[in-house]
Amino acid sequence: MSINDKAIDAAFVGAGAKLGLEIWCIEDLQLAPVPKSSHGKFYSGNTYIILNTVLLKNGLPQHDIHYWLGKDAKEADMAMASDKALELDASLGSYAVQYREAQGQETEKFLSYFKPCIIPLNGVFSSELGRSNSETYRVILLTCKGDHVAYVKEVPFSRSSLNHNDVFILDTASKIFLFSGCNSSIQERAKALEVVQYIKDNKHGGSCEVATIEDGKFVGDSDVGEFWSLFGGYAPITQGTLPTIQKPEIQPVKLFWISFQGKLCQVGTDSLKKEMLNSDKCYMLDCDTEIFVWMGRSTSVTERKTSVSTIEGTLYSQGRSTGTHITFLTEGSETVTFRSYFEGWPQKVEQNLYEEGRGKVAAIFKKQGYDVKELPEEDWQPFINCRGILKVWRVNGNEVSIVPVVEQHKLFSGDCYIVQYTYPGNEKDEHLFYAWLGCNSMMEDRDDAIYHMNAMVDSTKGNSVLAQVIGGKEPIQFYAIFQALIVLKGGISARYKRFIQEKAITDETYDEKKTALFRVQGSGPNNMQAVQVDIVSSSLNSSYCYILQSGASVFTWVGTLSSISDQSLLDRMLNLINPTWQPISVREGSEPDAFWDALGGKLEYPGEKDIKGYVEDPYLFVCTITEGDIQVKEIFNFSQDDLTTEDVLILDCHNEIYVWIGQHANVRSKQALSLGMKFLEKDILVEGLSLETPIYVVAEGHEPSFFTRFFEWDSLKACMHGNSFERKLAILKGQMQKMGVSKRSPWKAYDFHSTRTTPDRSRSKSIGSDELRRSVSPAAHISSSKFNAPNSRRFSSPIPIARKLFSGTSPDHSSANNKAFIDPCTKEIKDGSVVSQTCKEPSFSSRKGHDMKLDEAELDDLNTYPYERLKVTSDDPVQGIDVTRREAYLSHEEFQVMFGMTKRAFYELPKWRQNKHKISLNLF
Repeated sequence: MSINDKAIDAAFVGAGAKLGLEIWCIEDLQLAPVPKSSHGKFYSGNTYIILNTVLLKNGLPQHDIHYWLGKDAKEADMAMASDKALELDASLGSYAVQYREAQGQETEKFLSYFKPCIIPLNGVFSSELGRSNSETYRVILLTCKGDHVAYVKEVPFSRSSLNHNDVFILDTASKIFLFSGCNSSIQERAKALEVVQYIKDNKHGGSCEVATIEDGKFVGDSDVGEFWSLFGGYAPITQGTLPTIQKPEIQPVKLFWISFQGKLCQVGTDSLKKEMLNSDKCYMLDCDTEIFVWMGRSTSVTERKTSVSTIEGTLYSQGRSTGTHITFLTEGSETVTFRSYFEGWPQKVEQNLYEEGRGKVAAIFKKQGYDVKELPEEDWQPFINCRGILKVWRVNGNEVSIVPVVEQHKLFSGDCYIVQYTYPGNEKDEHLFYAWLGCNSMMEDRDDAIYHMNAMVDSTKGNSVLAQVIGGKEPIQFYAIFQALIVLKGGISARYKRFIQEKAITDETYDEKKTALFRVQGSGPNNMQAVQVDIVSSSLNSSYCYILQSGASVFTWVGTLSSISDQSLLDRMLNLINPTWQPISVREGSEPDAFWDALGGKLEYPGEKDIKGYVEDPYLFVCTITEGDIQVKEIFNFSQDDLTTEDVLILDCHNEIYVWIGQHANVRSKQALSLGMKFLEKDILVEGLSLETPIYVVAEGHEPSFFTRFFEWDSLKACMHGNSFERKLAILKGQMQKMGVSKRSPWKAYDFHSTRTTPDRSRSKSIGSDELRRSVSPAAHISSSKFNAPNSRRFSSPIPIARKLFSGTSPDHSSANNKAFIDPCTKEIKDGSVVSQTCKEPSFSSRKGHDMKLDEAELDDLNTYPYERLKVTSDDPVQGIDVTRREAYLSHEEFQVMFGMTKRAFYELPKWRQNKHKISLNLF
């Protein structure tokens, strides 16, 4: 649909060319721009047009139009508001979504523009004065409802207005009182405090006193007496009834065609299809509490105005609630909610990047210096230190065994692994756990991996972030912390082996003696992967490089569309897989017959790799859990303040999601991944989310930088404790610094009864990035641990000593001065006291307590025992050894595997560093 410039109101010239809000008030049937200083002030005697413009990650502007109708506005002004909203939409290319906002019944999307609230004013707007011509300061009583948005309404200044269910704000010249009904929620009270702060700053210059009054607690409080004196003295509030929440009767969804004469003709009900909508007509979709008006792209502005007036007249004649929301959509700009009512509607609506109207606006943005692109460039950067310490465990049923450092960059697609990554944070070392679930792994192994990962996270006292990652869907960050990763076919898991045997499936587990094909990918030497693919020529792609291993021959294949960077990765990965290979280099198009023979013959293969589109802006949802299911509600224009401590929220970043658990939420960590899976299944945004999308679980107070980057983050707020009301009150009264970090951990999800050999140690200060680098040691909190199956929910042996990698003393001090270390011979705790174990010291009695520097001959004189019998948590411990030097009884070969160095090199280390290695391997 086209529109000429004469049809556009002069007030809309240039509208939408700048980001943010633009507001017009209808004054004497004319549009008057509202100055920015008056944004958020709405007069009940007026109607307004509000345009919000944001720049999406795809480089294009998005417009949302709202028209707000004051409860005392004239009918002519109301009719004009809807007409002008249509004109504004047409001037922007008819791609905006329009919303009708009735005073007191606004959408949460609209209210999110004016945080913390809007407080409608009595009277009318005057463009000359910029304020109501009758506005004077007076005492007012407001009711405040809502937990994530505040619906504020003035009520009569009378005791009868108070009740036990809501929160009230009494604004006087000298003091603001907040009265919290005993049945109101903590979140509502906290949100009301934001409104109090707003009133204090805007009406009292920030210097007004604030008093909080709690319903039912009146004794000995001068503020309480002063509050009730304003009502003529205290008297009981009339006992009301709690609002009952009834499930509304589900009404059938009905679709009507709106004729040129303004009549409604029913087209269908419930089973609706997109084909029912014609581009030259307008339709009404009646969803009971919400109405959609769909306007075909070929319809004129006049037809659309007729449709709008028809809908509003119909709602009035039917006596429908004034709270019925009406959304106006032009073909091609349908919202997720609208599309969800139609069967088979495409999940993604492909936008034409520079169509009429939109292209004009994009050009304006370019002229003003905004970077408007058709296709965004991939711009990923690490948000954590990627040179930390990596540890990998393989899960095999009840067994969790550490993978030696030299092998930890190799993962089998039929197995499951637990990955722990430790890196330096701002003031402490951070831990990130991944459960990597091979794409061909067994479901039982996946459940075990998640169970064991939760147990490990619990042993770190909840200071960790955990994630679930499916093989083939890894986030870039996962690759970055590995730096070089090889994903092999097959698996070692007993369940995987049993499965392929029962199904008579050929075992494809990688073996250097077998033929194998690897696709090489990545963005650089610190982010490269080799993924084993099917041994057929159709696995090739001209945009990649490959390694083909066939018996004694090794080929490197370079696709014609691959880059120099891709080819450099090819050489690096070849050396990583097997540095002894002498490859035959071939370029696409010049392959020898032996190359094709190894692949079973030449077949067609893709010529180009899939180009990833831009990643849309993230969405935040608050979750309500009922009867094992979740209901979610979107939080618009979210900020850090929306992360309320009583809630569980999900940040949907499209290619990964984050489940954020507040400290006071009634959700445990073991439920978080399940909540994430249910969110993926619901696919709230109808975006085709894969059930294999990575899921991160983040605890309040321990948010990593790759989560906080989506917010304007205030670390002081993140470290506060108390419920959300207590925190907001501390901020309001300037006592934010007094609210320390909460010691409560939302991660505690298991009741483990285990014997600890040492007390908990205090967290150490973070060391510099030069000291925290990728270790050559396979240091691990838990090695070759055997746990009971998840259904038993307890360990078969005591939990390994949970020690943080960098806790205890700093590197500059000997561990002898660390009071957290106790004699390792104290093995048991009975009746609250430590019972010491008698330790024999056959070889080291004269050296106990001193730095050890032993020669190889002395070490060779000792008997050797396997690691499983030497570790502190062994089920079959060796008797009669010096338990302060357990590591010395390892064979030279096993010592090299476990510690990543020789015994001589180990005993040359400072004592504190020796102890760190031993602690991490449960040998101390």
